[in-house]
Amino acid sequence: MGKGPFSFRRSTSRRRHRKIIGPPDSPPAPTSSTALVSATSPADNVMVSGGSGGAIAMTKVKKKASGARLWMRFDRSGRSELVELDKNAIIRHAAIPTRDLRILGPVFSHSSNILAREKAMVVNLEFIKAIVTAEDVLLLDPLRQEVLPFVEQLRHQLPHKTQPQLRGPAGEQESEMQVSTGRQRLPVPESAEGLQSELPFEFQVLEIALEVVCTSLDSSVADLERGAYPVLDDLARNVSTKNLEHVRSLKSNLTRLLARVQKVRDEIEHLLDDNEDMAQLYLTRKWLQNQQLDAHVLPTTSNNLSISRRFGSTRSGSLVNSNMGDDNDVEDLEMLLEAYFMQLDGTRNKILSVREYIDDTEDYVNIQLDNHRNELIQLQLTLTIASFAIAVETLIAGCFGMNIPCSLYNTHGVFWPFVWSTCAGCLLIFLLIMAYARWKKLLGS
Repeated sequence: MGKGPFSFRRSTSRRRHRKIIGPPDSPPAPTSSTALVSATSPADNVMVSGGSGGAIAMTKVKKKASGARLWMRFDRSGRSELVELDKNAIIRHAAIPTRDLRILGPVFSHSSNILAREKAMVVNLEFIKAIVTAEDVLLLDPLRQEVLPFVEQLRHQLPHKTQPQLRGPAGEQESEMQVSTGRQRLPVPESAEGLQSELPFEFQVLEIALEVVCTSLDSSVADLERGAYPVLDDLARNVSTKNLEHVRSLKSNLTRLLARVQKVRDEIEHLLDDNEDMAQLYLTRKWLQNQQLDAHVLPTTSNNLSISRRFGSTRSGSLVNSNMGDDNDVEDLEMLLEAYFMQLDGTRNKILSVREYIDDTEDYVNIQLDNHRNELIQLQLTLTIASFAIAVETLIAGCFGMNIPCSLYNTHGVFWPFVWSTCAGCLLIFLLIMAYARWKKLLGS
């Protein structure tokens, strides 16, 4: 019995045995500096750890996690590490909603946002996209060329920053009280009157980000000014298609640069107008308050832990209330934002001055073109007057060219005197009309 048309014979000799590849070796157990990496799935494919000196060592894993992106983590001491994290790991670490990760995505790459969340601050300024907490900062795409200056600034400045110290009468006693977080130990204040000797960690990162962004925008404006004035001067001297194309390209670049500066400036102005938003950016203050609350609530009772966390003792409640009273103190952040707001305002004024110079050059070019147009109109009027005067002589010649009997045909020696007198009459008509046009100011003097 033969085989059907759709039957196939499988031969064991033609089978191909698949080569089984075992799973890659598991990476070493994370230390305290790589604790964030352990929060990700085992499918992370890159982990780079670097010390405070900036040295980076890379370990590649073959399997890549779906949706993972490259981040660089900086802690308070300036230690850095490159990690690939997915959305879930970021959300668990920083306690931010998913929409904040969309803001850091490519769709909103040209927007500017500084958002305050419960435990983190989302920074999206030009090319700097970071998530800042009270303990560390996660920087997206740190290997991009424009982001490298920000990375270098973090490496050089963060190690030189000391831990927040307290000033005041109770500063010496409060400096001895610390709360362990599992990674590092931070001071916990007991008095609302204690003042920090320097900016909190999140504001240090924000200051470096604003400094890098403002420096980049100033550099772009300086390049625009160096290229704008020669192009505009060439257009003023010679109105040509090539020069007009250069000015058109210059105006396009100026418009885009002005929009970039305006977005950052508007975001800072929005924060300055709302003290509540600025108070929410004090992540270290909120972190210390939570640690202080836990430090005073846990020893009270072990039986009603949930109730003690909710209500607390009288001392802890009054202590938290006193600390919450300092939430309205946003002077440090306000001074920081005002400084860079003024710098961005100066950058914006430079761009506006270039745009005013462009407008002045365009007005000058339009005046030149109007002048040339008036000269052409005057030339056309002069030619029209001359054509009218010549048309009179042509009319007389046409009349005498008709086959009508005339006594002048039989008179000898009258031809040239008649021609010259006719030409003189036409010239007289031309001069009279030109004088009338000048009297009416139809022609330039």
